[in-house]
Amino acid sequence: MEKDKTLAVLIDGDNIPSKYIKEMMEEIAKYGNPTIKRIYGDWTKPHLSKWKKLLLENAITPMQQYSYTTGKNATDSAMIIDAMDVLYSGKVDGFCIASSDSDFTRLATRIRETGLMVIGIGEKKTPDPFIAACDKFVYLEILGSDDKETSTNATSKRKKKTVDTISPRTIKLITQSVNDLADDDGWAFLGDVGSLIQKKQPNFDARNYGFEKLTPLIKSTGKFEIDQRDSGNGRYKLIYIRRI
Repeated sequence: MEKDKTLAVLIDGDNIPSKYIKEMMEEIAKYGNPTIKRIYGDWTKPHLSKWKKLLLENAITPMQQYSYTTGKNATDSAMIIDAMDVLYSGKVDGFCIASSDSDFTRLATRIRETGLMVIGIGEKKTPDPFIAACDKFVYLEILGSDDKETSTNATSKRKKKTVDTISPRTIKLITQSVNDLADDDGWAFLGDVGSLIQKKQPNFDARNYGFEKLTPLIKSTGKFEIDQRDSGNGRYKLIYIRRI
Protein backbone atom coordinates (compact mmCIF):
# COMPACT_ATOMS: atom_id res chain seq x y z
CA MET A 1 0.00 0.00 0.00
CA GLU A 2 1.13 3.56 -0.65
CA LYS A 3 2.86 5.31 2.20
CA ASP A 4 1.44 8.74 1.36
CA LYS A 5 -2.22 7.78 1.73
CA THR A 6 -4.04 9.86 4.31
CA LEU A 7 -6.05 7.87 6.83
CA ALA A 8 -8.83 8.58 9.30
CA VAL A 9 -8.33 6.46 12.41
CA LEU A 10 -11.51 5.93 14.42
CA ILE A 11 -11.18 3.94 17.66
CA ASP A 12 -14.01 2.38 19.64
CA GLY A 13 -12.82 3.09 23.17
CA ASP A 14 -15.42 0.76 24.64
CA ASN A 15 -13.83 -2.45 23.32
CA ILE A 16 -10.25 -1.73 22.26
CA PRO A 17 -7.81 -2.28 25.19
CA SER A 18 -5.50 0.68 25.79
CA LYS A 19 -2.50 -1.65 26.20
CA TYR A 20 -2.32 -2.10 22.42
CA ILE A 21 -2.16 1.59 21.45
CA LYS A 22 1.57 1.87 20.65
CA GLU A 23 1.69 -1.25 18.49
CA MET A 24 -1.62 -0.37 16.87
CA MET A 25 -0.44 3.09 15.76
CA GLU A 26 2.81 1.61 14.44
CA GLU A 27 0.79 -0.90 12.41
CA ILE A 28 -1.46 1.80 10.98
CA ALA A 29 1.58 3.83 9.86
CA LYS A 30 2.44 0.99 7.45
CA TYR A 31 -0.62 1.79 5.38
CA GLY A 32 -0.55 5.56 5.34
CA ASN A 33 -0.42 8.81 7.27
CA PRO A 34 -3.09 8.99 10.02
CA THR A 35 -4.15 12.63 9.65
CA ILE A 36 -7.35 12.19 11.67
CA LYS A 37 -7.16 10.23 14.95
CA ARG A 38 -10.22 10.03 17.17
CA ILE A 39 -11.35 7.77 19.97
CA TYR A 40 -14.97 7.50 21.08
CA GLY A 41 -16.49 6.76 24.46
CA ASP A 42 -18.13 8.17 27.55
CA TRP A 43 -15.13 9.73 29.27
CA THR A 44 -17.07 10.13 32.51
CA LYS A 45 -16.90 6.33 32.91
CA PRO A 46 -14.04 4.82 34.95
CA HIS A 47 -13.29 2.01 32.48
CA LEU A 48 -11.77 4.53 30.06
CA SER A 49 -9.37 6.03 32.60
CA LYS A 50 -6.41 4.01 31.23
CA TRP A 51 -6.87 5.66 27.86
CA LYS A 52 -6.68 9.24 29.11
CA LYS A 53 -2.91 9.40 29.72
CA LEU A 54 -2.20 7.82 26.33
CA LEU A 55 -4.18 10.27 24.22
CA LEU A 56 -1.72 13.16 24.35
CA GLU A 57 1.24 10.84 23.75
CA ASN A 58 -0.36 9.59 20.53
CA ALA A 59 -2.14 12.81 19.48
CA ILE A 60 -5.54 11.14 19.56
CA THR A 61 -8.61 13.34 20.03
CA PRO A 62 -11.15 12.04 22.56
CA MET A 63 -14.76 12.33 21.40
CA GLN A 64 -17.27 12.48 24.23
CA GLN A 65 -20.42 10.43 23.80
CA TYR A 66 -22.78 10.08 26.74
CA SER A 67 -24.74 6.85 27.15
CA TYR A 68 -28.22 8.29 26.95
CA THR A 69 -30.08 4.99 27.09
CA THR A 70 -29.24 1.74 28.86
CA GLY A 71 -28.55 -1.09 26.43
CA LYS A 72 -27.88 1.16 23.44
CA ASN A 73 -24.35 1.70 22.15
CA ALA A 74 -24.13 5.45 21.65
CA THR A 75 -20.38 5.19 20.94
CA ASP A 76 -20.99 3.14 17.80
CA SER A 77 -23.55 5.63 16.53
CA ALA A 78 -21.20 8.57 17.12
CA MET A 79 -18.36 6.83 15.27
CA ILE A 80 -20.58 6.00 12.31
CA ILE A 81 -21.90 9.57 12.02
CA ASP A 82 -18.39 11.02 12.24
CA ALA A 83 -17.07 8.52 9.70
CA MET A 84 -19.70 9.55 7.17
CA ASP A 85 -18.90 13.24 7.75
CA VAL A 86 -15.21 12.54 7.13
CA LEU A 87 -16.04 10.42 4.10
CA TYR A 88 -18.07 13.18 2.46
CA SER A 89 -15.43 15.79 3.27
CA GLY A 90 -13.07 14.06 0.84
CA LYS A 91 -10.07 14.72 3.08
CA VAL A 92 -8.78 11.14 3.40
CA ASP A 93 -7.86 8.22 1.16
CA GLY A 94 -8.92 5.53 3.58
CA PHE A 95 -10.13 4.60 7.03
CA CYS A 96 -8.87 2.52 9.90
CA ILE A 97 -11.70 1.31 12.12
CA ALA A 98 -10.43 -0.07 15.41
CA SER A 99 -13.16 -2.18 16.96
CA SER A 100 -14.17 -5.78 17.58
CA ASP A 101 -17.83 -4.91 17.07
CA SER A 102 -19.87 -6.19 14.12
CA ASP A 103 -21.97 -3.00 14.22
CA PHE A 104 -19.38 -1.41 11.89
CA THR A 105 -19.89 -3.95 9.11
CA ARG A 106 -22.22 -1.76 7.08
CA LEU A 107 -20.02 1.29 7.62
CA ALA A 108 -16.96 -0.52 6.24
CA THR A 109 -18.98 -1.74 3.27
CA ARG A 110 -20.30 1.76 2.55
CA ILE A 111 -16.84 3.33 2.68
CA ARG A 112 -15.43 0.71 0.30
CA GLU A 113 -18.29 1.38 -2.12
CA THR A 114 -16.77 4.84 -2.66
CA GLY A 115 -13.42 3.32 -3.61
CA LEU A 116 -11.62 4.09 -0.34
CA MET A 117 -9.75 1.37 1.53
CA VAL A 118 -10.79 0.19 4.97
CA ILE A 119 -8.40 -1.40 7.43
CA GLY A 120 -9.97 -3.07 10.44
CA ILE A 121 -8.16 -3.70 13.71
CA GLY A 122 -9.65 -5.72 16.55
CA GLU A 123 -9.33 -8.74 18.77
CA LYS A 124 -9.75 -12.32 17.58
CA LYS A 125 -13.29 -12.32 18.92
CA THR A 126 -14.29 -9.95 16.07
CA PRO A 127 -17.26 -11.38 14.11
CA ASP A 128 -16.57 -12.58 10.56
CA PRO A 129 -18.97 -10.15 8.81
CA PHE A 130 -16.96 -7.10 9.93
CA ILE A 131 -13.69 -8.78 8.96
CA ALA A 132 -15.04 -9.62 5.51
CA ALA A 133 -16.21 -6.04 5.01
CA CYS A 134 -12.64 -4.69 5.30
CA ASP A 135 -9.83 -4.65 2.74
CA LYS A 136 -7.52 -5.90 5.46
CA PHE A 137 -8.12 -6.91 9.06
CA VAL A 138 -5.34 -7.11 11.67
CA TYR A 139 -5.69 -8.91 14.99
CA LEU A 140 -4.48 -6.95 18.00
CA GLU A 141 -3.09 -10.10 19.57
CA ILE A 142 -0.24 -10.27 17.03
CA LEU A 143 0.89 -6.67 17.53
CA GLY A 144 3.61 -7.07 20.15
CA SER A 145 3.50 -7.27 23.91
CA ASP A 146 0.58 -6.75 26.26
CA ASP A 147 2.64 -4.46 28.44
CA LYS A 148 5.63 -2.21 27.85
CA GLU A 149 7.45 -3.82 30.77
CA THR A 150 6.71 -7.42 29.75
CA SER A 151 9.89 -9.49 29.55
CA THR A 152 11.09 -10.98 26.26
CA ASN A 153 10.47 -14.56 27.44
CA ALA A 154 6.97 -13.74 28.67
CA THR A 155 6.21 -12.00 25.40
CA SER A 156 7.41 -15.01 23.44
CA LYS A 157 5.18 -17.33 25.48
CA ARG A 158 2.18 -15.06 24.98
CA LYS A 159 2.72 -14.94 21.23
CA LYS A 160 2.96 -18.73 21.04
CA LYS A 161 -0.44 -18.99 22.67
CA THR A 162 -2.00 -16.77 19.99
CA VAL A 163 -0.31 -18.37 16.95
CA ASP A 164 -2.64 -20.24 14.60
CA THR A 165 -1.83 -23.62 13.07
CA ILE A 166 -1.28 -23.75 9.32
CA SER A 167 -4.34 -25.81 8.49
CA PRO A 168 -5.29 -27.67 5.29
CA ARG A 169 -7.72 -24.81 4.67
CA THR A 170 -4.84 -22.31 4.71
CA ILE A 171 -2.81 -24.50 2.33
CA LYS A 172 -5.80 -24.71 0.01
CA LEU A 173 -6.20 -20.91 0.05
CA ILE A 174 -2.56 -20.42 -0.94
CA THR A 175 -2.67 -23.17 -3.56
CA GLN A 176 -5.82 -21.85 -5.23
CA SER A 177 -4.38 -18.34 -5.31
CA VAL A 178 -1.18 -19.62 -6.93
CA ASN A 179 -3.23 -21.55 -9.49
CA ASP A 180 -5.31 -18.46 -10.26
CA LEU A 181 -2.18 -16.46 -11.14
CA ALA A 182 0.21 -19.10 -12.48
CA ASP A 183 1.81 -18.94 -15.92
CA ASP A 184 2.02 -21.92 -18.25
CA ASP A 185 4.84 -23.40 -16.15
CA GLY A 186 2.91 -23.04 -12.90
CA TRP A 187 4.90 -20.07 -11.52
CA ALA A 188 3.17 -17.12 -9.86
CA PHE A 189 4.68 -13.87 -8.55
CA LEU A 190 4.52 -13.97 -4.75
CA GLY A 191 3.54 -10.29 -4.47
CA ASP A 192 0.45 -10.92 -6.60
CA VAL A 193 -0.34 -14.10 -4.68
CA GLY A 194 -0.24 -12.19 -1.38
CA SER A 195 -2.54 -9.48 -2.73
CA LEU A 196 -5.05 -12.03 -4.03
CA ILE A 197 -5.06 -13.95 -0.73
CA GLN A 198 -5.75 -10.66 1.08
CA LYS A 199 -8.74 -10.00 -1.16
CA LYS A 200 -10.11 -13.47 -0.57
CA GLN A 201 -9.48 -13.43 3.19
CA PRO A 202 -8.93 -9.94 4.71
CA ASN A 203 -7.69 -11.30 8.05
CA PHE A 204 -4.95 -13.41 6.46
CA ASP A 205 -1.60 -12.37 7.92
CA ALA A 206 1.64 -14.35 8.15
CA ARG A 207 2.00 -13.08 11.73
CA ASN A 208 -1.12 -15.02 12.70
CA TYR A 209 0.97 -18.16 12.15
CA GLY A 210 4.12 -16.91 13.86
CA PHE A 211 5.94 -15.63 10.76
CA GLU A 212 6.91 -12.04 10.02
CA LYS A 213 6.48 -12.41 6.25
CA LEU A 214 4.61 -14.57 3.75
CA THR A 215 7.75 -16.16 2.22
CA PRO A 216 8.90 -18.04 5.36
CA LEU A 217 5.32 -19.14 6.02
CA ILE A 218 5.09 -20.69 2.55
CA LYS A 219 8.54 -22.27 2.90
CA SER A 220 7.50 -23.90 6.17
CA THR A 221 4.68 -25.82 4.49
CA GLY A 222 7.09 -27.74 2.25
CA LYS A 223 4.46 -27.77 -0.47
CA PHE A 224 5.75 -24.99 -2.72
CA GLU A 225 8.85 -24.43 -4.81
CA ILE A 226 10.39 -20.98 -4.49
CA ASP A 227 12.44 -19.19 -7.14
CA GLN A 228 14.24 -15.87 -6.60
CA ARG A 229 14.75 -13.93 -9.82
CA ASP A 230 16.72 -10.78 -10.58
CA SER A 231 14.50 -7.72 -10.81
CA GLY A 232 16.58 -6.32 -13.65
CA ASN A 233 18.13 -3.43 -11.77
CA GLY A 234 19.97 -5.65 -9.29
CA ARG A 235 18.52 -3.91 -6.25
CA TYR A 236 16.21 -6.68 -5.14
CA LYS A 237 14.93 -10.13 -6.00
CA LEU A 238 11.51 -11.08 -7.31
CA ILE A 239 10.08 -14.16 -5.63
CA TYR A 240 8.00 -16.66 -7.59
CA ILE A 241 6.34 -19.80 -6.27
CA ARG A 242 4.63 -22.89 -7.66
CA ARG A 243 3.06 -26.03 -6.25
CA ILE A 244 5.43 -28.95 -5.88
